[in-house]
This record gives sequence, structure tokens and C-alpha cells, in this order.
Amino acid sequence: MVTSIDQPKTEQAIEVPPPTGEQHRILAAIDIGTNSIHMVVVRIQPELPAFNIIAREKDTVRLGARDPETGSLTQDAMQRGLAALQRCQDLAESFNAEQIVAVATSAVRESPNGREFLKRIDSELDLFVNILSGQEEARRIYLGVLSGMEFNNQPHVIIDIGGGSTELILGDSRQARFLSSIKVGTVRLTNEFVTTDPISDKEFQYLQAFVRERLERPIEELRTQLASDEHPRIVGTSGTIECLATIHAQEKLKSSPNPLQGYQLPRKDLKNIVKRLASLSEKERADVPGMSAKRAEIIVPGAMILHETMEMLDLDAITICERALREGVVVDWMLTHGFIEDRLRYQGSVRRRSVLNIAQKYQVNMDYSNRVANFAVSLFDQTQGIFHNWGSEERELLWAAAILHKCGVYVSHAQHHKHSYYLIRNGELLGFSETEVEAIANLARYHRKSKPKKKKHDNYNNLPNKKYRQLVSQLSALLRLAVAVDRRLGGAVEQVRCEYHSDEQQLHLHLTPTNPNDDCALELWSLEDKKVVFEEEYGVKVVATVEAATVAAS
Repeated sequence: MVTSIDQPKTEQAIEVPPPTGEQHRILAAIDIGTNSIHMVVVRIQPELPAFNIIAREKDTVRLGARDPETGSLTQDAMQRGLAALQRCQDLAESFNAEQIVAVATSAVRESPNGREFLKRIDSELDLFVNILSGQEEARRIYLGVLSGMEFNNQPHVIIDIGGGSTELILGDSRQARFLSSIKVGTVRLTNEFVTTDPISDKEFQYLQAFVRERLERPIEELRTQLASDEHPRIVGTSGTIECLATIHAQEKLKSSPNPLQGYQLPRKDLKNIVKRLASLSEKERADVPGMSAKRAEIIVPGAMILHETMEMLDLDAITICERALREGVVVDWMLTHGFIEDRLRYQGSVRRRSVLNIAQKYQVNMDYSNRVANFAVSLFDQTQGIFHNWGSEERELLWAAAILHKCGVYVSHAQHHKHSYYLIRNGELLGFSETEVEAIANLARYHRKSKPKKKKHDNYNNLPNKKYRQLVSQLSALLRLAVAVDRRLGGAVEQVRCEYHSDEQQLHLHLTPTNPNDDCALELWSLEDKKVVFEEEYGVKVVATVEAATVAAS
């Protein structure tokens, strides 16, 4: 029996212009928080639109450790802040940042002498700082998260636990449905409620009751924005939540995920972590794997805020997003300066833009990669339901791997498939979970040379389960064929049509050359070499022929 498989329409190739000094602009964004001062330096690529983080700076200055009688920022805290901001300025200038956009949040906006502190920053450092309202802080956090995660138009609750406030947001890729800033934060609660070490049962229970009381109204308001049939996911940002996720990973995986983006922390495990941290002294908490000494002092209130929020919303697991306020400041700047037409378009293509961003960063030949990607997804579509049953999500992973499979040439042509794995794995692909990034990197790794081997290849063993190992084995075999079809890297083949002969267990690949007089001898030779892995994986014989050349000869 012969199964003729309809040729799908290929995706439109996307041209990524080469970087130029005029197009790529350097911007620094500073978040002056209650606990820490953070800065990112980014290279903006308006043509995508996207940005690459090229440097980070963080300093725990504890502006929120205010005078207990007056509520003012202390002289020592302000001096620490000025020193940290000077270091940020120096770093930004070393990258030739054209502008530094600085914002201040809870501690500065609530302190009687907050504006005095900003005047000192302006006069001593010539740095202008905007104070953000709680709502505006929440809005920019939302933009930052949207720049790094796909929401697929589904409702998501975002929680950002800072030193002085907690932002709670509801959004679904469009304008935020609900924005709130609640005056509960790690430094604030530690200063106001924690006097015992380890925290006593009495203080723990009082703190828990206080947190629930403060969260009750905003959570109820958030719920009113949800339809009866909507069940949101929860996304967490900030150092506190990242720390808790790292502690969880150390306990469960004996290692820290890198990046944390996409890591999931179950509520039941969080509850156990909260109880354990509360039972330890500050010194003992500092020794917990994944904990920093400075975070140990304030972690219990932060962990409690997160657990109570999840409990009250009845959400079972939280997903980590490493982008937050400072990245939102960058997105807002890009919106203001006309680099992004609208939030929805920007969010809807976050994965695609991120892949193209990495491709451009490592100087991938986009004409070639787009051809290979189109061949790969075409082969995927034509063999779906016959040789595999993967869906749209896996198709997207194959597309990403096809675009990036030769990025390792940026390091060296020798062993470039291994270099590609490393660059993809550590390239900060946004919108993908850690597992998906691992899968993309493995797919690219096996586009040539050895096929996946569980006993020999550590990167293959890094995949979390049998499903993802099967995905890599099956789809990398498809990618090998796609690479072979463009052997000359010049677009000699226009399209590939698949035809399955089930009685003979044969898959016929009919190549249509771009030039009807081209016999595609090199492509046929390459397919003969590359098809072995596909044949072994799927238990089928691959037969390649050239259609148009035969027609021309007759």
C-alpha cells in the first residue's frame, strides 16, 4: 500500500538582518528595591524586537532596614545604596550604555526622606531615579514576565515577593486584568514581627495570621477577574522565590537548575520547606544548600507569603520566571521609544523571537537555517501519524533546534554539534522550560555524527525521562534528513514530498530541485549517508529520488 502524504505549506522564512552599531543599542535598567539594588545591561535589537542581557549587577543594601521610630532611611543604608549605584554606573559605562533607566520601589516611596535620598543620588552621581507606585511596579513586572514566558492567552497569576511589598498580578498576554501591590515583604515582616531565633511558635502563628489578613482582599479582587471556568497557573519572580526553588532542587535533584526559568515548585513541598526553615536558627538556615547568608535572615516571612498565597488561591505548583521588574523597565522603554508596536504582538512570539535572537548572537546563516527548519517541519508534518505521534509543542522544539543546529560553528567547525549543545543550553532561551531547552540542545547535538546513546552521553542522560529521550531520538533523525536535503547550503532542493509504502516498509523521499536540470547528486549522496539513523530508529527503508530531473530528461 502506498500512502501519498500531502505537502504542507512551508513557513515563511524570516530574515534576520546582521547586527550594526546603529541598530543595536545598549541600555541599563536599575531596580532600587527594599532589600537589594539590581541592574541589567541589555543590547536591544529593534528588528526582532528583543534584547539580550549582557551584564548583571546585584548588591544587598537593605534600604528597608529603616529607623524604627521615624520610618526614615538610615544614613548607613543610604551610603550603601550610593556606593552600589556608583558600581552600577561604572559597569554600565564600561558597556557604553547610552542611557541608565533607574526606578525605586517600596522602601524609597514610603520613607519620609525617600525623595531626599533621590536628590542625593542626582547630585552626587548625576543619576535620575523615578519612584514607581505600587501599581506601576506591578505593571512593569508584568511586562518583564511577558518578555520571558509564553502565556498562550491563558490566565496566569504572577507573584513577586520583594523586601517591602508583594506584587500580585493577573494577566493573559494582553493588558493585565488585575494589578496590586501589598505591603508585605521579607524585610518589612522580619523587622516588624520576628524577634526570636528560631522563630517561636507564637510569632510564627501571628505572622501567618497577619499575612493571610493582608492577602485576603487582593486575592478576592483577583478572583473576581476570573471566569468561572478559568483555572490560572501561578508564576513566581524575585530572589526569595528563586531561593526557595533552588533549595527544593538541591533536595530533590541534588543540583541547582541553570537556568531556573521554568522550574516548578509544588505547594506540598513548599509547605515542608517553610516548616523546616522556621525550625532552624538563622545560622542553621544559612547552611541549607541553596541558601545565601544574607537571605537566611529574611527567608521565613517570604516563604510564608508564597505558601499562603498559593494556599488561598488553591494552586498546586508555581513556575519560576527569572525576568521581573528590571526587564519590565527595559520593555517599557522599548514600548515608549516605538520599538514594540503592541504588547500582544510582542508576547505572542516570545519563543520565536528568542530563538532568532540566539541565532543572530552566534552569527547563524539564517537563509540556510530557515531552509533546514522548513524541511524539518515539513518532514515532521508528513510523517506525523505514520512514524510518530508528536504534536505542535514538539514540532516547535524541532523548529528551534533546526534554526540553531549549527550555532556551534561560532566556536569552531570541529565538533560544532557539541558546541551547539552547549551554546543552546546556556543561551537563555526565553519562553521555554528548562526541560524544553535541554531537548532543543540535544536535538541540535544529534543532527550529525553519533546517534543518542544513553550509556555514553551525559547530555542525553540529562533529559528527565523516557518520553524526552524518545523525542530526541526520533526527531533528531528527522533533523538529520533535513540537513542532508540542503547539503550544498544553497537551496538546491525546493521541496521534499514523502510517500510511504507500507507493504515494503519503505519511505520514498521525492526531491524537487530548484533548478529542473539539477540532478541533486550531492543531496542524494548525503541522504544515503544520513538516512541510516532514521532507518534504525523507525525500522523503515528510505529511498530518495529526484522528481523534476526525471521529468526534464524525458
